[in-house]
Amino acid sequence: MTTIGNVVLVHGGFVDGSGWQSVYDELTRDGLRVHIAQNPTLSLEDDAAMTRRILDGLDGPAVLVGHSYGGVVISEAGTHPNVASLVYIAAFAPDKGESVNTLIAATPPGVPVPPILPPVEGFLFLDRDRFAASFAADLPDQVAAFMADSQVPWGVDALGGPVTEPAWRHRPSWYLVATEDRMIPPPAQRMMAERAGAKVVEVIGSHAVHVSQPAAVADLIREAAA
Repeated sequence: MTTIGNVVLVHGGFVDGSGWQSVYDELTRDGLRVHIAQNPTLSLEDDAAMTRRILDGLDGPAVLVGHSYGGVVISEAGTHPNVASLVYIAAFAPDKGESVNTLIAATPPGVPVPPILPPVEGFLFLDRDRFAASFAADLPDQVAAFMADSQVPWGVDALGGPVTEPAWRHRPSWYLVATEDRMIPPPAQRMMAERAGAKVVEVIGSHAVHVSQPAAVADLIREAAA
């Protein structure tokens, strides 16, 4: 059995790779080599290409992990030969031809709607005053405020980018459902996980579960690496 020694962590929209720091700390203590993608989130094509460049430089197989929109990126980039397994953390897991936009459009009525402001010059932000409640409700107020004030502009083209061949059809997958998520509804997470044939764990946490529950996230990544 091949030992997986590499992990590549892919962030989602509105945030950058620094949100993975506690997960990074957990995994590197185990001797795993952890790489953080810093994707511009301007288009799916660019983000997948950036992620593939990290994968190109690895010395062996990797677990490819995506949070939120990062799930779209790993679904597109995860057919790379250095990817051994996939881990979705409260993430979109699109099928062929699907995008964030098509998955959002399928959201059932009555679930919380993320407070995404109207686009300005092709970029999206979350309403700062509602950021904590929707994205980071289980984080300390000061941490959630910092995340709200350090938002990365999310390009509307990235939300429209369709997946060409979903990697979860070709790689074993794991999925962490955040049960208190108010960005991607937990029922939608469960549907995508089941469709992908992923092994599922459920964690009581907000959309920022990788920040609030890093040990649980790291445990699932360790399982995918084993």
